[in-house]
Order: sequence, then C-alpha cells, then structure tokens
Amino acid sequence: MRTTPSVPREVPVSALVITLEVVIILACLLVGAHKGGMALGLISGIGLVVLVFGFRLEPGEPPVSVILTILAVIGCAATLQQSGGLDVMMQFAEKLLRKHPEQVTLLGPLVTWTLTVLCGTGHVVYTMLPIIADISIKKDIRPERPMAASSVAAQMGVTASPVSVATVSVVSILADNTSKGWSVPQILMVSVPASLSGVLLAALWSMRRGKDLDKDEEFQARLADPEFRANVYAGSETLIGKVFPREAYRATAIFLGAIAVVVVLGAVERLRPLFATGDGGELEPLSMNLVIQMVMLAAGALILLTCRVEAGRIASTAVFKSGATAMFSIFGVAWMTETVVSAHLDSLESGLAGVLSDHVWTYAIVLFIIGKLVNSQAAGLLIVAPMALQLGVDPVVIVGFIGASYGYFILPTYPSDLAAIGFDPTGTTRIGKYIVNHSFLVPGLIGVATSCLVGTVLARLLLG
Repeated sequence: MRTTPSVPREVPVSALVITLEVVIILACLLVGAHKGGMALGLISGIGLVVLVFGFRLEPGEPPVSVILTILAVIGCAATLQQSGGLDVMMQFAEKLLRKHPEQVTLLGPLVTWTLTVLCGTGHVVYTMLPIIADISIKKDIRPERPMAASSVAAQMGVTASPVSVATVSVVSILADNTSKGWSVPQILMVSVPASLSGVLLAALWSMRRGKDLDKDEEFQARLADPEFRANVYAGSETLIGKVFPREAYRATAIFLGAIAVVVVLGAVERLRPLFATGDGGELEPLSMNLVIQMVMLAAGALILLTCRVEAGRIASTAVFKSGATAMFSIFGVAWMTETVVSAHLDSLESGLAGVLSDHVWTYAIVLFIIGKLVNSQAAGLLIVAPMALQLGVDPVVIVGFIGASYGYFILPTYPSDLAAIGFDPTGTTRIGKYIVNHSFLVPGLIGVATSCLVGTVLARLLLG
C-alpha cells in the first residue's frame, strides 16, 4: 500500500519573521558590545536599516526625552568636574577613608556608591580607586576586597540616584505606559534601600575574601622581585592637602543644591506648574523629565558663570566623554528594539503575557541579560520595561526589580572594573584563567540578588 510521506510541520511565517528580527537585534548587540565605545549605537543603525527597509517595519519612537535628560545631567556633571567641584567631593571621601583605614572594605564601597548617587553616573569613581588600593596596601588588607566591591557599588548606585538616567527612565516608562504617576522620591523609597542593602551585603562578604597580604604566600613570594615590590609600594595617590579655590566649593554647593531641588519638586507635585495636556485639556504638572532637564541646565550654567570654568574644556572631561558614549548607545539600541516591539506587540502579548504574569522573576532575568548585552542599566530598562508593561507585568514588579538592570559585571569588560584591576598593583584584583572567574562576579551577584529581593518586598509594601 502506497503511503503519503509525512510533511514536516511548518513554522508560522509570523513566528519565523519575529525570530529573524530578534536575531538581528542580538547580533547588533553582540557586535556592538564587542567593539565597545560608541559602536553599540552605530551598529544599531545597521539593524534599523535592515528592519525598516528589509522587513518593512514602521520605525519606532526614539527615546528623545530620555536622551535630552541624559544630555542635561552630563553637561552639569561635566561642568562640575571642570570646575574642580568633583575633586572637592573626592577629597571629603578620601578623608573619611583614611580616618578609618581598617574599615576600607566596608567604607570604600559605601563611598563610591554615595558618589554615584550624588552625581548620577558611576564614571565619577576613578579617582577613588587608586586611593582605596593605597589604603588597603598600607594596612596589609587584600586590595581585591574593597576594590571589587567598590567597583560594583559604584554601578549599583545608579538606580539609587535621583538624577541618574536609569531612575528617570523608570519614571518616564511608568508614566507613558501605565496610569501610575509615581514620582522620583517614591521610586527612590524602594531603590535606595534595595541598592544599599546589596552594597552592604557584598561588602560584608568581601571582608573575609582571600588572605591578607602579610599572610598570602603567593604575594609574599612575588615581593622577592625588587621591581614588583617597588611597583606595589611606589607611593601614595592622594587628594589630602590639595588646596582648591573657592569656586570649586561653590560649584559643589550649586550641584548638590540642584539635586535637592529635583528631589523636592519630585516629592511635592504642587510646586510644579500645571499645563493642559493635548487630549482633553486636563491640567497636569510639569513632567519630571523636563524638570530635571531645566534644573540641571540651570545648575550647569550657574557653575559656568560663577566658578571660573573654561567652557571650551567641558567636553573634554572624562564624565562628558563617558556619558556621551552611553547616550549614543541608548539612542541606537532603544530605537532599534522599540521598532520590533511596536510592530509585533499583539503577537508578543499572546506568546509571553502568560509566562511573565505567572513567573514574574523571568522579567528580572531578561532585564539582567539585556543589561549585560548593552552595558547600560538605562538602556536595559528602556528596552525591557516598556515591553513587559505592555505584556501585562505589574508596575510594582518593574520598580521592585530595578536592580536587575545591572548585569554588565558578568564579564569584566566595563571601564570601572578594568580600572580597578589596573589600579591594584598587587594583582589580587584580577580576571581569572576562565574569564568568568574574576574578582567582581560574586560581589556583583550578591549585590544584585539582594537588591532585587529587598526591592520586591519594599515595592509591595510601599507601592502595591
């Protein structure tokens, strides 16, 4: 008897198309992350061209509001750095560390976390890393302990800062995609204690990590090499004793005052002017995105006009360069991802809504992975959070898991991690033979896991 051969079941065209588009996004992320610098944003342009002209997808909305907020914050922080105000803050931090050198493993991460919270970016901590290493060596404390924890803490402070792009992005995402009008202070009520808890637990674990230098046989053996010994004890990096002009202190006061204004305006909604919305003409307070943009621009202008800042050198500061690179990456990656999500929202809702609703922890895992791929907490949130909200994820979950956006410590390729390795002359802060067994892995995992756990509980209690 003749039988008809079985025909393999075909994959629906829509599923195949979505899969190809996702592959394009992932390929752009991987290539861009490998190249580093501005490559992430540039490579995303190739993805956009393929998606729009090849797959005929309507371009999504680029994150213009968030990019403008980043630009304003970067401009103000870079002006602060050029004025010498950032060094003033660093000097206060160093005085604290040198006053209690035996507690450097605990105080170092707290100092770098605080600097990030105040400035909105983890790129302000590079001056502190050689100081932390110097204090550790003088007390025979294994530098890996505070160095790795401090680098991790600096990045964890991003989600606890009232002027960071990640925090502003969450507020904007929730306002645009839900009816929840949570303010910056309300988000910070969850993210600050969650982030700080993760930093403290990571630091406490680090205090017992490895052997002290005077008991480390491998290190003591290496000291027999005169060149190595000279490099380890070559001298101190310090800001102690450095005299700053009055303008540097004035710039610091202006910057900290601007942060206070942002927090107050976010907490007290009635202080913001009311304007009619486009639909219905209802009066609503000025958005926090615009508030931060205005306040940061004004603060930067005050520093420029009153603190003898050389305007032409602002763009050459480390803060401006690193911030501009991050902004460019967010522009390309978020626009590319939004294009695919908007085009296939109905299909994604039917396929993923149930999974995300029943297993909310999967949102944290996706955010963690994307955060690593794009090397940016703000970019990760801009990619994943809007999609998750549109798929039915509770906004409370979004806020509770904000700490999961920090995933780029998994591979030690981030500038602050590389700087920590470079500033440790003992070699204890290092990348292992298998790449993933590096100094930052365990502190990072402890910090993120703790932050997510504490954040979830607090979000349920305070916002649920």
